[in-house]
Amino acid sequence: MKIYPTLKLSLKIVIFLLITISISSCSTTRKISKPLDKIFTESPIFEQGFVGFMLVDPEKDKTIYSHNADKYFTPASNTKLFTFYAGLKILGDSIPALKYAIENDTLYFKATGDPSFLNENLPNSSVFQFLKKSENHLAYVAPTYTEKHQGPGWAWDDYNAYYSAERTAFPIYGNMVGFKFKKNKEFPLVSPAIFKDSLISSKDSLVSARLRRDIVKNSFQFNNQEKESDFSQSVPFKYSSEILLKLLSDTLQKPVSLVQNSEINQKLDKTRYSIPSDSVYKEMLKVSDNFIAEQILIMAAGKLSDTLKSDIAIKYMKENHLKDLPDEPMWYDGSGLSRYNLFTPRSIVKLLTKIKAEVPEEELLDMLPTGGHSGTIKNYYKADEPYVFAKTGTLKNNHSLSGYLKTKSGKLLIFSFMNSNYTVPTSVLKAEMEKVLLQIRDNY
Repeated sequence: MKIYPTLKLSLKIVIFLLITISISSCSTTRKISKPLDKIFTESPIFEQGFVGFMLVDPEKDKTIYSHNADKYFTPASNTKLFTFYAGLKILGDSIPALKYAIENDTLYFKATGDPSFLNENLPNSSVFQFLKKSENHLAYVAPTYTEKHQGPGWAWDDYNAYYSAERTAFPIYGNMVGFKFKKNKEFPLVSPAIFKDSLISSKDSLVSARLRRDIVKNSFQFNNQEKESDFSQSVPFKYSSEILLKLLSDTLQKPVSLVQNSEINQKLDKTRYSIPSDSVYKEMLKVSDNFIAEQILIMAAGKLSDTLKSDIAIKYMKENHLKDLPDEPMWYDGSGLSRYNLFTPRSIVKLLTKIKAEVPEEELLDMLPTGGHSGTIKNYYKADEPYVFAKTGTLKNNHSLSGYLKTKSGKLLIFSFMNSNYTVPTSVLKAEMEKVLLQIRDNY
């Protein structure tokens, strides 16, 4: 076959350009790899623990750098990225709040796990007005709910901490009691007010000024000596059907009865929605809200079955939407409070790639904590132009950061940075992590 001189020249130009691009790409990767190798292998900070890292260019579908990316780490709140993806794939655009039916003069309703009812951290739910304005008698139908209030692998003695609100079928007020202490005042303001009678004051110097709830009941003890300054404290209340009905009746200003009737349960064929799903995801991701994360899995289970059980949603996700992860996720709860959870950096990077395909870039980055600007990394990774958009995860001796990184050249990269079993202060570890992220931002 005869090849004309002009065509020969064109082919040579194409080949030259391809070789140039390939060399340029390899050069850029080497420019990143060598200094990263030096940091990871010679850092006295990273030597104090076990570190894993993976960096991918999604546009080129190319791994730029990898270090222990196939090893398992305790993810802590990086688990919420899995929960976020479960919500995206199962819940739809709006949060299902109630299943209900009206029969004769009674509005029968059962819960779905919706965390938004009277939750001050989420937009106002339409469900409150739906119940309040109803002219029917209100009857709460107990759903099939088998979860324990705390998740598997949670630290039992965190029950008093704001980040360990109990998991329930029908959350109300975020399952928290708020206490506002005022300077020179002995007793706090209490919300919801029905818990005011549960306060136990003491002059005992061994009792903390901070409130401590009894582990099995709603009894809140504190030292009521006059405070030198104002402060607030939120404490999870001990949940029960009786407490729920009392709170509902009090806030709706009408009686609410409890019904345990399987026949009525089968008739609850209407769904009442509350708030947009993305508002729930954003609150969970930005501030790392454990309670919301747990409730998302419970709601997802309710969409898949007639039982509000987190394992149902986790099993479904692993079998259907996560079966192509490079390493099987050891996934046990929604929030990451569980010490049983184990993920690898490369599986998290794959997950983040999936999420990026589901959510428009601008919307996705706005949902995540932003270095130097918002959420859990507001005080870290500061820059004139934000470059880190990522979910943190921290338990004692474990810290992870996984998400998206914008380079100065305009690339949006995906990374997962995981640390376990370190003994240095977490602030020192974060400073060392920042060196890695800045190296990537400035040179890729």
